[in-house]
Amino acid sequence: MIQREITSKLLSLAGQYPVVTMTGPRQSGKTTLCRAVFPEKKYYSLEDPNTRRFALEDPKAFLESCLEKGAVIDEFQRAPELPSYIQGLVDGDRRPGRFILTGSQNFQLMNQVSQSLAGRTALLTLLPLSYTELYKRRRVEVSEILHAGFYPRIFDRKLDPSEVLSFYVSTYIERDVRTLLNVRDLRAFEVFLRLCAARSGQLTNASALANECGINHNTARQWLTVLEASHILFFLPPHFRNFSKRLTKSAKLYFVDVGLASFLLAIGERRQLDRHPLKGPLFETFVVSEMLKRRTNQGKSSNLYFFRDHVGNEVDVLIDQGDTQLPVEIKLGQTVQSDFFKGIDYYYNLNETSRAKGFLVYGGMEAQKRSHYQVLPYHDLSALPL
Repeated sequence: MIQREITSKLLSLAGQYPVVTMTGPRQSGKTTLCRAVFPEKKYYSLEDPNTRRFALEDPKAFLESCLEKGAVIDEFQRAPELPSYIQGLVDGDRRPGRFILTGSQNFQLMNQVSQSLAGRTALLTLLPLSYTELYKRRRVEVSEILHAGFYPRIFDRKLDPSEVLSFYVSTYIERDVRTLLNVRDLRAFEVFLRLCAARSGQLTNASALANECGINHNTARQWLTVLEASHILFFLPPHFRNFSKRLTKSAKLYFVDVGLASFLLAIGERRQLDRHPLKGPLFETFVVSEMLKRRTNQGKSSNLYFFRDHVGNEVDVLIDQGDTQLPVEIKLGQTVQSDFFKGIDYYYNLNETSRAKGFLVYGGMEAQKRSHYQVLPYHDLSALPL
């Protein structure tokens, strides 16, 4: 089993709260992690029809078997009444770490948690493997990273990424969407997914997506919401300051896993990425998702934004530290060019009070220190103050 960076935070929270709720995309490793960290607890998966029926029909009796050592309950959103019964149990006995709940449908799950377990549960999000978890600091070719992505199953069993991701789309993503939205035209939804992949790293435009798929704007918005709730997509919001400039108000769309985005773009082999026109946006997707994983593995919410004005001047990522925002540019090129810093320089000119050093993440191999910037190779992002 690959050691997960979130483990220490999971153990810490389980020592403080009676319930820990872990969300994340399907196949991100939630079950494997929780069973390994809490081997003494009984394990129940509500994906199993018999177990789910027991939890639905007699939740009180179902939970009685968990009273001594607690339990890990997987996909618990499939038994909507269960959190209310857990609430009663933990209110009567506040011992920490009694229940570890996991789920992949964040929309349903968080609705149940907010109604029944508010103030009683800690929340964590487990995303697919990070670069550090998988490769340590070993230098892996960019094309290999973008093609394979980071879903643990691919690496645990040394499987073909395209096959695994094909099954992932058909068995998990489409099923979850059917469950939540009753989608009737799966072909239109598949086209929608592929169009989203082609726009990873770009501003979100639901109307354009809707027009190209032949669906209405509200449907496109619903599908985006569910894909975000299922941890397939995430959105990077713009950062607003009074720069006396007209700033972009749309969020940028990213895939959580760059390998899934590559698969949806019909990239079946690594060599196809060598001259692919979307290799740059896919590289940006990889870097931004790594930054997001760093935050979630620490149990923190995202503090990532971007800057863009109405004429296209842009900084790829702003790390919000409250009193200052650290600009980060992401460039695929392997040799540092002076124009790589153009966006950061423009931002500094607008924000003259900022003394924060900017960062450049690039496709090269060596770190560099410059007067106003720190240059980081893609395989070592540990210097980013997240």
